[in-house]
Amino acid sequence: MRIAYAVHGAGPPLLISTCWVSQLLTDWDSPVWRHFLRDLGEFATVIRFDERGHGLSDWNVEDHSHEARLGDLAAVADDAGYDRFALMAMAQGGPIAIDYAIRNPERVTRLLFYDSYALGQRDTSDEALQFSDALGELVRVGWGRPESTFRRVFTSMMIPDATEEQMRWLDDLQKVAASASTVYESRRAYRRADVTGLLPSLAQPTLVLHSLGDRMVDFEEGRHLASGIPDATLVALESDNHILLEDEPAWPVFVAEVRRFLAPDRELMPAPAAPALPHDLSARELEVLRLAAQGRSNEEIAASLVVSLRTVERHLQNIYGKLGVQGRSARAAAVARLLTSA
Repeated sequence: MRIAYAVHGAGPPLLISTCWVSQLLTDWDSPVWRHFLRDLGEFATVIRFDERGHGLSDWNVEDHSHEARLGDLAAVADDAGYDRFALMAMAQGGPIAIDYAIRNPERVTRLLFYDSYALGQRDTSDEALQFSDALGELVRVGWGRPESTFRRVFTSMMIPDATEEQMRWLDDLQKVAASASTVYESRRAYRRADVTGLLPSLAQPTLVLHSLGDRMVDFEEGRHLASGIPDATLVALESDNHILLEDEPAWPVFVAEVRRFLAPDRELMPAPAAPALPHDLSARELEVLRLAAQGRSNEEIAASLVVSLRTVERHLQNIYGKLGVQGRSARAAAVARLLTSA
């Protein structure tokens, strides 16, 4: 199983335990996600990855179990090269982050939770179970269809206050970020998660941020986290969005809280030296790689440099060979090397 991850920004390392649908490269162009990457990267070294079956990670997945996903998080943490780091759990990343912090207390300096949970299915009433099953059927029959009608149901739950442009972008992301079968099976696995018994044993400083009107993960889940973890701080965000949008008042509150919470790690843990780019990259190859780091497509790079698409593809293949990266994650890995060596 190959897991794609990327590193950007400057400051104490912050490892993010996934979000539901992601694609490492397209997120930089996203009207929904790019402000997360930009603003967090101003004061933290952000390590993020596409979950198994999603984005640039391997799609041929049968095992969506808790242990498998925990192994993916551990592999990214080890490969990124940071001995200690803060760990932020987003949405379904909560149970994995909690378990990892319990098993590796010497590595996790502090914990953050954003619209997350410790228990996948708290409400087990007939109505709640039927509703969740109905959403699963929507995924199974409609996720991969060309039109966005079925996916718009999830978009409307995640960002009800979004513009039409933002909603269309998230509609489209869902289709390219994962297959219908992966989303269906992973949702079933998420619902079975239960690490509530581990909460009292967490010893790291903990910050819980949760949108008051979140329709994907009820605010009460944030309360349960904060009340179950010793000395945790709960910050209620005045928003109905599961994914905070850049122009809403809750966003600067979120950024300020995270910045303040991570500040002590700046003194404790200087980031390791970034791997240097090979000196034999040509000036043109560096130019192509810098444009790729801006989120440009191959076609856009070709137009910017006034060269053919085939020339851009040849430059990229040369870059991947010199950097020793390959496969679906090669582009993300090459961009990460450029960003961390700057």
